[in-house]
Amino acid sequence: MAGEGVLRFLGFEIYRARLWVQPGFDADNYTAQPLALELTYQRNFTAEAIAKRSIEEMRRVGSFTPQQATGWQQALQAALPDVKPGDRLLGLYQPGAGAVFKMGGRVVGEVPDAEFSRLFFGIWLSPQTSEPGLRQALIAMTRPAGQP
Repeated sequence: MAGEGVLRFLGFEIYRARLWVQPGFDADNYTAQPLALELTYQRNFTAEAIAKRSIEEMRRVGSFTPQQATGWQQALQAALPDVKPGDRLLGLYQPGAGAVFKMGGRVVGEVPDAEFSRLFFGIWLSPQTSEPGLRQALIAMTRPAGQP
């Protein structure tokens, strides 16, 4: 495990996040290495709400067309379940491949698009994230001692 953190909004805990990476993981080049990101939800969310918010956050990481946004939002909504407090959703990233999502040890869906996957995991790992404190918490153990 590389690190963990909590996403809060207006003081309310939204989810807890944990990141797993291989030894030698370089957070500045996260798209070149496999990783797993687990979110443990503390609130109810529909797959539609998660997908919509994900697309909004992905725009901070990189640009894409309105057609890509529509397709990705539909694919993500189909790939994800609705969640309730305590549900753990695991996202798996492989460089050059799409995203795979697991819940309870089984695959619940996937989005087979490498560009989607790069931008989606960038929500948490890109320097352009809207939550730099959470990013730092997730990658905390990948930095040599004394480096930010």
